[in-house]
Amino acid sequence: MPDAKSYDGFIIDGAQYAKWDRAIFEEMRNGGVTCVNVTLVYWESARETLSEIGKWNRLFEQNGDLIMQARTADDVRLAKSLNKTAITFAFQHCSPIEEDIDLVEIMYTLGVRFMQLTYNNQSVCAAGCYENEDSGVTRFGRQVIKEMNRVGMVVDMSHSGEKSTFDAIEISERPITVTHANLESWHPALRNKSDELIKALAESGGMLGFSMYPFHLKNGPQCSLNEFCEMIAKAVDIMGIDRVGIGSDLVQGHGNEVVEWMRNGRWSKEMDFGEGSSSNAGWPEPVSWFRGNSDFANIATGLKNFGFKAEDVEKIMGLNWLQFFESSFTAK
Repeated sequence: MPDAKSYDGFIIDGAQYAKWDRAIFEEMRNGGVTCVNVTLVYWESARETLSEIGKWNRLFEQNGDLIMQARTADDVRLAKSLNKTAITFAFQHCSPIEEDIDLVEIMYTLGVRFMQLTYNNQSVCAAGCYENEDSGVTRFGRQVIKEMNRVGMVVDMSHSGEKSTFDAIEISERPITVTHANLESWHPALRNKSDELIKALAESGGMLGFSMYPFHLKNGPQCSLNEFCEMIAKAVDIMGIDRVGIGSDLVQGHGNEVVEWMRNGRWSKEMDFGEGSSSNAGWPEPVSWFRGNSDFANIATGLKNFGFKAEDVEKIMGLNWLQFFESSFTAK
């Protein structure tokens, strides 16, 4: 594998969740990571979400030489010029806005730039990808999308059902995203997306971030870098080179109790295995070519070796996300 510092372009990751500390931030710097879209919460309430933002305020204060909050694309550019990693905030569920439309703008003001309408289950906004019935975006969900469009918060449908995602593409007046998923035709998984859906996503100006989470990869932890690049090439054939990026879904430092919180929240007393098998109860073994923030250069090298042009590698690794941030994070 190449040296971690062998790729010096923009590296923007559309999805990570970690037990954040200075060691991880140092790994980001050493790996040349320009920006990470961090998951703040899963099932938390508005008040609990405020506490998580408070924790991040302390992290910014204590690690200001390594990280900075980003609210705009220019903030991301500034972070790169300062050799820091920009941090954007994301929700993996709509629970932080509870059922209060005013909380959308309040959370945006605090720096939140992405929100999933669902996390696997039916929510007050839409249906999750693990529901047997997908009734689509709800009445409240329509209002939430409208408000997100107004303030500049991006609609994310990574964990949503197919019909709900098609609905969101149609309802939203601004491009939406799937920050972390892969192609269902490449590897069947409830959270991977159909070719028809990603085509519609691209035609609407939306973005797809490719996940390195083993449950969403062909052959799981044994998935080769070449196979992953092959999947990216197929997606580019469908979506075009400007509509794809990285959304690693990297998780670091957490024990299995966090898997239980992600999958169970407060809604179930039984273990929800999420990916469909009791053998998937804990964290999977990572692929050999991507174990952390120091390994993004491996992907850039893999794409180059697969045959992608240098300018296309730069788009996939970060420039497409940067352009998407440019057009998405401002009020309408």
